[in-house]
Amino acid sequence: MYLSWTAGRLDRLHARIDAARAALDAQLLRRASVAQELATSGVLDPAASIVLYEAAHAARQAEEEHREVAESELSAALRAVFGAAEQVEAVREVPGGDDTAGELAQAVRRVPMARRFHNDAVRAARALRRHRKVRWFRLAGHAPFPLAFEMDDEPPAALADRPT
Repeated sequence: MYLSWTAGRLDRLHARIDAARAALDAQLLRRASVAQELATSGVLDPAASIVLYEAAHAARQAEEEHREVAESELSAALRAVFGAAEQVEAVREVPGGDDTAGELAQAVRRVPMARRFHNDAVRAARALRRHRKVRWFRLAGHAPFPLAFEMDDEPPAALADRPT
């Protein structure tokens, strides 16, 4: 009975990891899309637009094994472009800019939360899979060992403090 309960729990944890990863992917895609839209809008100066567009494009097109690095580079580009509140205010002043700035602020705040949920699920599954009985009876089946998503997700100060 214990083994059946443990196998069910492990299965639920793996399902939770899959759902959390899908949510994380959606938030990362949303952040990259908003950044790309903002970079092509003509609101930012040309250098900032190029830096932001290239980082967002690289994050959207990255292969799975290079995704963490590409997303970290997008975070660094967002901090470089929106490090000062003046740049955010310049975006807010153009027509429709307030909505775009709000959407970007939401996206950069939701990525760390989604990553935290995913990594918490991974941590719980790893802890359960380390138990002797789980290993001895192969309760994890052929499921791959879950991996955390490690990236730099520190939001720009000007966007992190902005209320939506």
